[in-house]
Parts: sequence; structure tokens; C-alpha cells
Amino acid sequence: MNRLSLIKEYNPTKYTFKGKTIIFNTNNNKLILKESNKDINELFNYLHSRNFNNIPDIIKSTNNINIYNYIDDINYSKEQRSIDLINTIISLHKKTSYYKDVTIDKYKEIYDNILSNINYLKENYNNYYDTFFKEIYHSPSHYLFLRNFTKINNNLDFCKKELDNYYDLVKEKTDVRVSTIHNNLSLDHFIKSDKDYLISWDKSTIDIPILDIISLYKKEYLNINFNNLLNKYITILNEDEIKLLFILLSLPPLIKFDNNEFISCINIRNTLDYIYKTEELIRPYYLKNQKEE
Repeated sequence: MNRLSLIKEYNPTKYTFKGKTIIFNTNNNKLILKESNKDINELFNYLHSRNFNNIPDIIKSTNNINIYNYIDDINYSKEQRSIDLINTIISLHKKTSYYKDVTIDKYKEIYDNILSNINYLKENYNNYYDTFFKEIYHSPSHYLFLRNFTKINNNLDFCKKELDNYYDLVKEKTDVRVSTIHNNLSLDHFIKSDKDYLISWDKSTIDIPILDIISLYKKEYLNINFNNLLNKYITILNEDEIKLLFILLSLPPLIKFDNNEFISCINIRNTLDYIYKTEELIRPYYLKNQKEE
């Protein structure tokens, strides 16, 4: 059964197409049809069984095509919305988390993957530096990069040092905490109505919970203040999870240079903003630990 055939059963009076999503009105209410690449109905049944109910109600589900009641979103501040979102994510992770047995090699694999990423960034940035430094006349973007190379390099050195500290904590562990993660968090996927709703579950999976926070941060770090959000979220983490979270948050994106100098300068500035913003976010936790020691 295709999408329009399914909708016609409801005698729609109006259609609105948004990509693969169709919003349609009937004489009684407003509904939304959305295709998925997985069995969302099975996922939602599991979440309900864990007493996590911040999900829309599925009216009908067939062949991974789902029809929901349309939910009107309340318009309110991003800061308050972000707090409500993080509380919802805390609930999701707490209610669906469990410890999974793994071999010691699992943590070595995590270590090696992050180290590979750090080395990849360092190699590229060092190559940029060596190439640009030899130039007689620097373009604006190359000059901006050279001026800030030390900051970028120090950031990667910090990540490497913390990664080693993290591995010392976990190298003997034989279990890892996992949970259902949304895996596509953003303010756009949170709706405030009669209750709080998380939508767009197509990318959800079972993995380490902190991945949701990393995803949210990388999308929204310039839009909202993460200090309160992080304070709330780390209360459900243990020491090695917090350290891994800080490492993954701190890893900067690779700067891409463009033929357009203006775009290249923006790309450098965005990476620097990310580094400074993240450093400011996590610094209080390290200062606190230093005082305690």
C-alpha cells in the first residue's frame, strides 16, 4: 500500500508535502504520515515497556509507513526548550540503559579509533602549517591559520593526553553501558505540547549514551548555553564516561580551505569558535578536580 492510498482511508481535506512527510487534514483532526527505514512501531513499543512515553502516538503502521496525530508545538525560548530536551534525554538514557559484556579489546578499539582521528587531524594541520609557513606572501586565510596554529595544536595535545588517561581507567573493564539513543538530536526534533515529545527516530540505535549529547552539542553549541545542560547530564555518568564525553566534545572539525578566501576564513573562524567554546564549557570541571586534589 502506497502513501496516498493509506491517506485516502481518512478522507483528507488538505495535503501538505514536506519531503517524505505528508501532513493532512481530515474533518476531525490533523494527521502526519512519515516513512521510516526501520520498524518504529517496534521501537516505540519497547520504549513504552521501559516507561518512556515522550514519543508521539502511532495511529497506524504498515510497511514502515506510520501515521501519527499532528502535534502543535508551543513557541518558547531556546534556553528553556534545551533544558526540557536534556531532561527528556536523561530520562531516555536512564530508563533504557544496561551493562553489556564486552572483551577488553572493546576499549582498545575505542582508544585506537579516537587516536586515529587525533593523528589524522594533527597530520593535516601540520601539513597546512609547513606549506603556509614557506609562503612569502600569505593569503588572509593562511595568515589566520598560522596565527592560531598553536591553539589548534594544543587542543589536539589535550585530547591525546586525556585519551591516555581515559584508557588507563577502562583498559581492564569487561562491560560497557549502552542505551537506546535517539542519534539525531536537535532542538528541531523536540516538541512541547501537552507533554514533551521527541520525534524523528529513524536513526535511533543502541550505543553508548553520550553520543546523543555529542550530536546535540555539535549542532547547537552556538545557539544555546550548554553549561546548565552539561551540569544536568553528567549526573548520570560515571568517571570514565565523563572523560570520554569531554574528549569527544573537544575534538575539533577539520578546517576545509576553499578557493574563495572569504569562505576559508569563515571555516577557520568556525573551528576556532568551536575550540574556544568547548574549552570554556569543560574548563570548570578540570578546575574543580584540581582544587579537590
